[in-house]
Amino acid sequence: MPAKAKVKTGKKLVIVESPAKSKSIAKYLGEGFVVDASVGHIRDLPQPSELPTELKKTSVGKFAIDLDNDFEPYYVVNPDKKKKVSELKTALKDADELYLATDADREGEAIAWHLLEVLKPKVPVYRMAFTEITKEGIARALENIRELDTDLVDAQETRRVLDRLYGYEISPVLWRKIARGLSAGRVQSVATRLVVERERERMAFRSAGYWDLTGEFATTAGESFKAKLASVDGARVATGRDFDDRGNLKEARGAKAGAGVVRLDEAAATSLTAGLTDADFAVTGVDTKPYTRRPAAPFTTSTLQQEASRKLRWSSRIAMQIAQRLYENGYITYMRTDSVALSNEAIGAARRQAEELYGGDFVPDKPRYYKGKSENAQEAHEAVRPAGDSFRRPRDVRSQLSADEFKLYELIWKRTVASQMADAKGSTASIRLTGTATDGRAAEFAASGTVITFRGFMAAYEEGKDVSEEEREAADGDRRLPQLSDGDALVGTGIEASGHETTPPARYTEASIVAELEAREIGRPSTFAPTISTIMDRGYVSKRGSALVPSWVAFSVVRLLEEHFGQYVDYGFTAALEDDLDEIAKGHKGRGAWLKHFYFGDDDVRGLRDVVENLGDIDARAINSVEIAESIVLRVGKFGPYLEKPVPADSPEGTAPQRVNVPEDLAPDELTAEKAVELMEQQGPEERELGTDPETGRPIVAKDGRYGPYVTEVITEMTDEELEAMPTEYYKNGKPKPKKKPAKVKPRTGSLFKTMDVETITLEDALQILSLPRVLGVDEEGKEITVQNGRFGPYLKKGTDSRSIDSEEQIFKITLDEANAIYAQPKQRGRRAAAPPLAEFGEDPTSGKAIVVKDGRFGPYITDGETNITVPRSSSVEELTRERAVELLEEKRAKGPAKKGAAKKTTPAKKAPAKKAPAKKTTAKKK
Repeated sequence: MPAKAKVKTGKKLVIVESPAKSKSIAKYLGEGFVVDASVGHIRDLPQPSELPTELKKTSVGKFAIDLDNDFEPYYVVNPDKKKKVSELKTALKDADELYLATDADREGEAIAWHLLEVLKPKVPVYRMAFTEITKEGIARALENIRELDTDLVDAQETRRVLDRLYGYEISPVLWRKIARGLSAGRVQSVATRLVVERERERMAFRSAGYWDLTGEFATTAGESFKAKLASVDGARVATGRDFDDRGNLKEARGAKAGAGVVRLDEAAATSLTAGLTDADFAVTGVDTKPYTRRPAAPFTTSTLQQEASRKLRWSSRIAMQIAQRLYENGYITYMRTDSVALSNEAIGAARRQAEELYGGDFVPDKPRYYKGKSENAQEAHEAVRPAGDSFRRPRDVRSQLSADEFKLYELIWKRTVASQMADAKGSTASIRLTGTATDGRAAEFAASGTVITFRGFMAAYEEGKDVSEEEREAADGDRRLPQLSDGDALVGTGIEASGHETTPPARYTEASIVAELEAREIGRPSTFAPTISTIMDRGYVSKRGSALVPSWVAFSVVRLLEEHFGQYVDYGFTAALEDDLDEIAKGHKGRGAWLKHFYFGDDDVRGLRDVVENLGDIDARAINSVEIAESIVLRVGKFGPYLEKPVPADSPEGTAPQRVNVPEDLAPDELTAEKAVELMEQQGPEERELGTDPETGRPIVAKDGRYGPYVTEVITEMTDEELEAMPTEYYKNGKPKPKKKPAKVKPRTGSLFKTMDVETITLEDALQILSLPRVLGVDEEGKEITVQNGRFGPYLKKGTDSRSIDSEEQIFKITLDEANAIYAQPKQRGRRAAAPPLAEFGEDPTSGKAIVVKDGRFGPYITDGETNITVPRSSSVEELTRERAVELLEEKRAKGPAKKGAAKKTTPAKKAPAKKAPAKKTTAKKK
């Protein structure tokens, strides 16, 4: 239909993505409109195992994608969306028109297309897109209804198919060569590689020591300031940036190479300090320049995540969840965008508000227009900003928002208003002063300062930055300096020498890795938060404070990918894939031809299938090994990383190599050669023989395992010679019975008590542990009561009723009467009085009960007393917000109780031709 067609009268069904958004939109649309939500995607690719039997042996069977038919996806309605689809079909029966109002990006366009395919409407269909849920935004969307953009749908579908091909082909290689449960992904693997490469740099880093001098200098008028030693006898004094990662002084180049660079050691620095104690100083140079600083551009998805990380200490996931709620409730524009542009209405609103709050001098004569670095910025039309043609001030919405929502709204408001404010103005001054030491050395000191004479946009907002400690110290040194001229005399006091060590490259934080991914044009703004969450959930990366630390499993994964799938974790290649998806979104490239080239390749380029089928031999042991020190290798095993020292050549035959587990809290760069040797020496022998069980004759040994020290009995398997020596047995019919080795007997095993140690435990103690569980007797009803030691401590057991006891020592002391007394008491959950909750978040809006976070057996979990959900590994309790807790509980309720047994197969719906909406565009390609 025409771009500004008049909306018809009659009942109109509007489908959006989320229930929260539907409520916000409904109040602006008014009578005649019914708004419902699809709750995200209603269809997706099934697991290949869930395909109908007749398809499993076809070209569809491997990926749920028809490889022989232009990579056509085989979609099914998600089982948990069948009820929703029925509800939407029922609502559609009473409608005269259908408006698909999902988000204005590729994902939203694809959701709209799937709705069209499944609902098969017989009424006129219109695509309505908006970037803000306000009265003005909805009105503009109604005036500009359009047809479905099939090029955007193609781009999203290509991305989905690409990720299925990538993950399903490469992940099984990781399972075979490293460990089950691992995964590879187009963006997640590259993000993991970035984190691992930074850790490799830190591991290879060698620190260098250097010294410098600082002093307090005063003018004849009594004004004082601090300055730092800059050069000695014309040679610049080395700072941290003058050393490479190997601790060597870099060669000076270009203009800096003139007099060279001098590295002060402790002796030189302290002697120079002593020589300058009573020296006279004079100003030898003054340089003053005007200072101008421009405001930062409005927020994109990426910069919003970065700033929320720096200023609010939030993870990318939390920032996006809160931004989603602000958008759905009409407070900000769409939060998934890589555009920095503002609409004319938004520019006008920001300028008006800046003038009202700060005065006309703080607003430039002309509006500011921003343009992003990426030529392919297309996910939405505007930057992230406050919604509406006039902005609501933070103080006006404080009572309507939660604490976290208010913080983010205020941040977005400040950034947007500041972007239309005047430059900050001032001046910078650099001063050099020189004194001569008693030994004749000329020491030149330097100081710099900035004076802001007009704050401009800084009155509203200053952008945060990720800076090194050295840069932070330099920034802290910027201060107002006294008015000085060449030749002015100065008095130096408190000159001190201080030593420094160069520091390794800083680990990535969530903010800096988002910036790095964006700079390399890897992924899309909407993918950054889920990518970081995925690599943390997979165990590839963990957080230490705000820093991202890779696991040793990540080292193995990245090494395998680099050596055998180098092209697919290449940064340039991954960025080029994004460019190709953009070309498909513009209609410049065809989906099927591009996927065929990627998967099957051609004469010049190997496709993914060919790479996987011709991997050759992969040495799993080598992939999972890292040499830490001479004769000490780290290996990534089934139960985690461990150090291994090979068996000396002169050792007796059958001697096992020495192994020691790597502590879980030890970061890879902290496992130095010295630390590896220390761990090996601390560990001692892997097992210690305690003696022989007098009843069974089996040896008893104590070991230090992955989950702590334990004792076990050694059961020797029968040899072939012993089997042959056994007497022959006969059946009743006289035929000989074949000789077979007896079935393996599982050895008895028990964990050491907390008071015990592998080096000191006795055979008597070990036999007591192996005798558990200990039978105390039977109660009045004849039920047997036992006492035993479990994973979570000592306890009594009577049938299915377990009761915790206070200490491990009670295991061998508690009597039947004492046990009966415990069972006579009402059962309490847990071993002790209930611990206070880790966090409390008020009432749940659904159940009306209190939401708390508790510490459970398997980690912290959220509960309202009816529904429980474990806190995700990628989040900490400290990061958890009320909104996130409510959201997790809602997600758990939506999934329903865990299903037992095999899931019932659904009847998939083969992708059908799309019903075209009446529209101006007539070149739709989607079939």
